[in-house]
Amino acid sequence: MGTPYDKDVVAWAEEQVALLRAGRLSAIDIEHIAEEIEDVGKSQLRELGSRVSVLLAHLLKWRYQPERRGKSWINTIRTQRTEALYLLGEAPSLRRRFEEARWLDLVWLKARNLAETETGMDFDSFPEACPWPMTSVLEEGFLPE
Repeated sequence: MGTPYDKDVVAWAEEQVALLRAGRLSAIDIEHIAEEIEDVGKSQLRELGSRVSVLLAHLLKWRYQPERRGKSWINTIRTQRTEALYLLGEAPSLRRRFEEARWLDLVWLKARNLAETETGMDFDSFPEACPWPMTSVLEEGFLPE
């Protein structure tokens, strides 16, 4: 066998690709390949959660600190929304996460924590659950008033 998975994952991956392309299926590291494929999905989900939590935190800041609104907040909202929509376009199956209460609760918790840190406001100043439908949150131009 070539490079061990736990010694150099990049060299291992290159070797596995070469084996797959050469049709040498009996020589591939099936277990680690399966783990890597599974991790791709997890990575995409983590990125979506991160993008949406930052977006929600900035929407909270926009809603609860109107006197501090500025171009940088608009830019962050626009960027995070665009990146979230890009991820959803690349992996439409991620949309089903918006129907999972547990996932949404975690994303909202992260957003509240970030908003607390960035505003100096008390965590409990923000709603326990997201007050906006995700369709609105992802809609271009949406800003809570």
